[in-house]
Amino acid sequence: MQAKTQSAPAPRRWSLRSIAILVLAWLILQIGGLFTPGLLDDVDSIYIEIAREMLRRGDFITPYINGVRFFDKPPLMYWMAAASMRIFGPYDWAARIPLAVAVLALLIAVYALGIRLFSDNSPTNNPDRGGFYAALAMATSIGPYLYTRFYIPDILLALWMTLAVHLFLIALDRLQPKSQPNPSYQSLLPLRRSALLPCLAFAAVMALNVLTKGLIGLVFPIGFVLLYLTITKQLHLLPRLHLISGTAVFLAIAAPWHVLAAVRTPAIPLPAGLGLPATGGWAWFYLYNEHVARFLGRRIPHDYGQVPIPLFWLLSALWIMPWATFMPGALADHIHSLREHARTTIREQEASLSLLLWTLLVLGFFTLSSRQEYYNLPALPALALMAAGLLARADAGEAAPIRSALRWSAWFLVPLTTLIAFICGYFAITAPHAAKGTDIASLLAANPEFYNLSLGHLFDLTGDAMGLFRGPLAAVAISMLAIGLGSYLLRRSGRTYAANLTLAAAMTVTLLAAHEGLARFYPILGSKSLALAVNHAGIQPNDLIILDGELTSDSTLVFYTGHQVHLINGNVNGLWYGSFWPDAPHIFETEQGLRELWSGPRRIFLFTYNPTARTRDLATLGPVRTLATAGGKTILTNR
Repeated sequence: MQAKTQSAPAPRRWSLRSIAILVLAWLILQIGGLFTPGLLDDVDSIYIEIAREMLRRGDFITPYINGVRFFDKPPLMYWMAAASMRIFGPYDWAARIPLAVAVLALLIAVYALGIRLFSDNSPTNNPDRGGFYAALAMATSIGPYLYTRFYIPDILLALWMTLAVHLFLIALDRLQPKSQPNPSYQSLLPLRRSALLPCLAFAAVMALNVLTKGLIGLVFPIGFVLLYLTITKQLHLLPRLHLISGTAVFLAIAAPWHVLAAVRTPAIPLPAGLGLPATGGWAWFYLYNEHVARFLGRRIPHDYGQVPIPLFWLLSALWIMPWATFMPGALADHIHSLREHARTTIREQEASLSLLLWTLLVLGFFTLSSRQEYYNLPALPALALMAAGLLARADAGEAAPIRSALRWSAWFLVPLTTLIAFICGYFAITAPHAAKGTDIASLLAANPEFYNLSLGHLFDLTGDAMGLFRGPLAAVAISMLAIGLGSYLLRRSGRTYAANLTLAAAMTVTLLAAHEGLARFYPILGSKSLALAVNHAGIQPNDLIILDGELTSDSTLVFYTGHQVHLINGNVNGLWYGSFWPDAPHIFETEQGLRELWSGPRRIFLFTYNPTARTRDLATLGPVRTLATAGGKTILTNR
């Protein structure tokens, strides 16, 4: 794929003003959200509690949760939270700091890659405009913000993928011939510099990727490199990418934990009749069950939902909203660039192929495998960069991008945001005022068929419940008008930069309103107040906290009380496999065991979603008192 026409490359310089705006957006959205709400039940508090237990045990190889070995994920996220809590203390906000810092690193990485890909198409005086818009989109889009409200690794995958793509493109530049017939082509390439450093950095990033979420950290970067080289007919350059030294760097970073984890959790005999092998250890569960079997949809136990393929692709666009408005025009331009490569520059071809390949690789992989609605996050930087490239060209005065951005704003963004503003404004005005102290759970309608989705509890909202969100709804209504109509009017008057800043600023208000809504919805999603009620009751070492169900239903209790939690009928899902090991504590109780404990000498704190039934059952065995209630959950005690 060779270009026949070239344009003089614009200087690729960073802008302090752009960096300041990005850092300001990051401070407001990420640092401003560190302290509220509390940790969420399930993976958020599970991962952070694992980090806390690593600190307490001094064991950074074998993850434990509630005293039970946990085999599901690699350790980098745990190490990050543990390091932060070692510095700042065992607080929820301290554990969240590494994820916030990773978001800032992602914004800078996207900014740098955007400058590389789009500086030639940006305004001459602002060659960073493509990178700036891409990073601004990542900072203020729905998906990257929502999925950094709880501690999951997927935004890190987006960071590693962005760095890997950029490092590979730098290395490929440095492998080009030193003499080219076209001087302008030569000026694009640092021909006298070695490809060794970017290749080693690529290997290091890939190792961190593996330590973040497993073997997928190999699949995406290696798949991108091989496909890119194949499509551009440069596969012969593969041996020159310092494969031996890169492999050595990769193994030096990634291998030690894998080897130690396998050694410290060797295979043991496993129970028959459960679909398990005769013997198994960390290696079987982590390497096969968590990767191969999960990809094939045969993981044991099958404890996760499956997002339909059309919804998965639709959500990929939703997560990058409102910047996805400009994706149709950007996609058309990139496809045209590849088809008409004889009339486009090398940098334009590189941008088009890289971003389309990156997107299709991530989304295609999860289309074929098991998928959650946030598994598409590693593709979002590519989508943001596509949209940003079109907006940068519009800023540079190109007629076609200006028309495309204006048309899609008028016919898509303005109607959509106006409709959302009307709905939110209607509920902000008409929703009934909830009485002071009303438990949000009493205003919801349970829809468990949606609970396999990470945001499934939103479907529980009713008209009455909207009264608790009047302020956030009003803020969203106003900001939607600015996102749609306000930015459109500015764009129509030719003030494209102001239009995009308005869109970003209004989205910041929307996301802050969403955060406030999450804080008000928190009693459903977490149980910090219940844990603090237990602490306030003066829990003693001999007292017992019992959870009526599996750990994920109230895993925040473990973190906020610092006590091990016993489970009734809870030996399922995450703790199930680890419970087979000899060092697993006796935390799995039966119904009969609960009755015996309730009538025994120890003080019991029972967390339950069914206080009426439990009270009726336990009242014959001893006193039953209600300690605290929140979010439809109740703590009962026998003292």
